[in-house]
Amino acid sequence: MKYTINEVRESLKNGEVTSVSLVKESIETFENDKNSSLPLNAFLEMYDNAISKAEACDKEIEQAKNDGTLDDLFNKKPLLGLPFAVKDNISVKGQHLTCASKILEGYVAPYNATVINRLEEAGAIPLGRCNQDEFAMGSSTEYSCYGPTRNPINREYVSGGSSGGSTAAVAANQALFGLGTETGGSVRLPASYCGVYGLKPTYGVLSRWGVVAYGSSLDQVGIIGHTPSDIAQPLAVMAGEDMYDDTSCDLQNVDELKNLTALSDDEFANLKVAIPQQFLETKGLDADVGAVFESTRKWFESKGAKIDVVDLPILDASIASYYVIALSEAASNLSRFDGIRYGRRVDAGKGYDELYVQTRSEGFGPEVKRRIVIGNYVLSEQFSGDTYKKGMTVRARIQEEMSKLFESYDLVICPVCPTPAFKLGQKVDDPLEMYLSDLFTTFVNLARIPSISVPAGKTSEKAGSMPVGVQFAGPMFSEAKILKVAQNWEVDHPMCGVPVQK
Repeated sequence: MKYTINEVRESLKNGEVTSVSLVKESIETFENDKNSSLPLNAFLEMYDNAISKAEACDKEIEQAKNDGTLDDLFNKKPLLGLPFAVKDNISVKGQHLTCASKILEGYVAPYNATVINRLEEAGAIPLGRCNQDEFAMGSSTEYSCYGPTRNPINREYVSGGSSGGSTAAVAANQALFGLGTETGGSVRLPASYCGVYGLKPTYGVLSRWGVVAYGSSLDQVGIIGHTPSDIAQPLAVMAGEDMYDDTSCDLQNVDELKNLTALSDDEFANLKVAIPQQFLETKGLDADVGAVFESTRKWFESKGAKIDVVDLPILDASIASYYVIALSEAASNLSRFDGIRYGRRVDAGKGYDELYVQTRSEGFGPEVKRRIVIGNYVLSEQFSGDTYKKGMTVRARIQEEMSKLFESYDLVICPVCPTPAFKLGQKVDDPLEMYLSDLFTTFVNLARIPSISVPAGKTSEKAGSMPVGVQFAGPMFSEAKILKVAQNWEVDHPMCGVPVQK
């Protein structure tokens, strides 16, 4: 079986496989798994037009072979015939879009998200929509009206969230790569839990047009793949300014992403790497996670990189700042779901107020309700928005401190999460414990910088041999550099991002 974009592309070019066979294999794996005793529940449904799109791709390939223009075709459409997974909060025209919530039951997207358009222009095929925490609010994909997504490594454990469905699909080889979204760690966290690579790009590099909003100043589309190259290539075709998203921006060095290479030995040896002291001193840091991180640190040192532990006290406030901002923006964004314009409606004929209350009471799950209530409380007249302003002030300090840090350092490395994946149901009724899963990730979103979760090791056999990720973060628009460093890791640890091999 082929696991990477480069391998599958070559197989398509030489006729070893067809796009239709790839799509059918994914559908067959999905259908068989649905009937298993512990279904993965990564995909919610496969798109009904995936096979017809694959047939069109195969025709293009066959025609190009006959014309002698096969290489030109794949230069023009580098992802031709490759199926990918889509998180259930990203619009795919004509397909269901529910954000794993009852309130959007039956809703069909009227247009494509920009990232979908750009992937399709490059020849890629949207395969199906994937499970998630409702409205991307969660760290385990247990807050879904469709039930939880299980971890493909051990199905008694969570897949992480909120992009747990897309990540589990990639980890279980049900899709070649996947799209998720990030507000506070929702791509990197499941990538760490499931043993694959997951990138959160610089804010604005990928358009948010067609992505259902959670926290607008934090939201960003992310990418999950088996190798750094499997992330770099979709990023290259999706990145760039979009007239429909005023926060979007161009990304330099895109050509480096198309043909990703590792840093040379000399380039790596010149790296200056910072480790935040605050994360090393975290009381809840799991011993196995700490051991994996220490091993990663030694790997950097063995290749000549200079590593310093740096003191960044402002990071202690990152989790509080994040939740103040994210929940305030969530309360505002989710006010549009009122039962009037689209989605679920509960109307007893008692007027607008009753319709609004009943629709939202029945349509939203408990975690979404909790975050809306907290967000509205923070924004209430009682506080006059002061708490939100303080959260934004802390955010500005974090941005300033990280920008200053990157004047002296190329990378920041730290664990993705204080703990590995935990068992289903273990934290679902403990919101505070669940929120602390994002302890090491939120500073990246607040600072708007890119970061990649790298599959760096496993817990002990006693702890279930579950995957553990380490994140490499860099300054804004340094995607090419951190992906190159991740490629160095992949060269020294081949196939580490393929946790389930057939």
